[in-house]
Amino acid sequence: MNTPPNFSTRLLHWFDLHGRHDLPWQHPRTAYRVWVAEIMLQQTQVSTVIPYYQRFLDSFADLPALAAASEDEVLGRWSGLGYYSRARNLHAAAKRCVTEHAGELPTGIAALMQLPGIGRSTAAAILAQAHGQSQAILDGNVKRLLCRLFAIEGWPGAGRVEKQLWPLAQSLLPTDGEQARLADYTQAIMDFGASQCRRSRPDCAVCPFETDCAARRLGRVNQLPQARPSKVLPQLECVMLLLASNDGTFLLQRRPPVGVWASLWSLPQFDDVEAAQASAHRLGVTRGLLAPMPPIEHVFSHFRLRIQALHAGIELPSQRVADTADSRWLNAVELQSLGLPAPVRRLIDSVSEFKRQTA
Repeated sequence: MNTPPNFSTRLLHWFDLHGRHDLPWQHPRTAYRVWVAEIMLQQTQVSTVIPYYQRFLDSFADLPALAAASEDEVLGRWSGLGYYSRARNLHAAAKRCVTEHAGELPTGIAALMQLPGIGRSTAAAILAQAHGQSQAILDGNVKRLLCRLFAIEGWPGAGRVEKQLWPLAQSLLPTDGEQARLADYTQAIMDFGASQCRRSRPDCAVCPFETDCAARRLGRVNQLPQARPSKVLPQLECVMLLLASNDGTFLLQRRPPVGVWASLWSLPQFDDVEAAQASAHRLGVTRGLLAPMPPIEHVFSHFRLRIQALHAGIELPSQRVADTADSRWLNAVELQSLGLPAPVRRLIDSVSEFKRQTA
């Protein structure tokens, strides 16, 4: 496969005219700031990430501050961004950096990849942007660009396809006088895939690589990269108990340390309505007071979850159970500082909004 001539020069010229130059992690481009951004950007768009990123950095301005925080504090600042294993890995990696790397991220790719949540592409993105190292990245945008540019067949997430893409990504890196712009180049190739070589309706007519693109030449731009093989997601169901006390607090329980929503605070969850009703009865809520809420559905990467919530308002103090390490009554202000699964927050917010409207 022939490498397009002057690829990095043309890409950097495009970046100077059309790229993103004012992202919060670009000023300054420290390893910590880039790292947090790269983890947040996994499976999440830039526009969604920016407000979460700014709030996260307001709370944890540097790596030692993140390492010193509690898991609840970290998950609370992450709440709403989803894929919470990213936040737990970020926190765990910060702690390891404090104990093993003098409070700094390592500057070698092998050492970086030993940290939780940091794969080859993320490690390369940190080192290229923060330290100007000649490291190729391979995120979703770059994979799409390369699959079209070189007409690579197959789903780009497959191991055999990635093995073809890595050397191609490496071959396009700036050399000689442009090596000083490796940070810009890394941002440029991500931006190009996001805004020019888009998944749908790519802007081929004004693409600087139109004459070099094999997919364009073969009339296969809309066919490459090939989609992930489809699979039917299994449908699971659960019942959640949404108890709201007359002092404005809600009963929450901490999830187990492994599994879905690990260690997050959530509503008490049950396999069926009968189990939820029995638990509510033990708290003094009679079956007739439990009202079913409209079911909601939440889609995970590997299954769909249909949630049926049962809601009841209860009086204090006779029906209130005492707080424990894994069970708490929390008010709206306290809930804002905790990591809550998105559908749980939606359910609580819907009850809170109804109370405001009927007050």
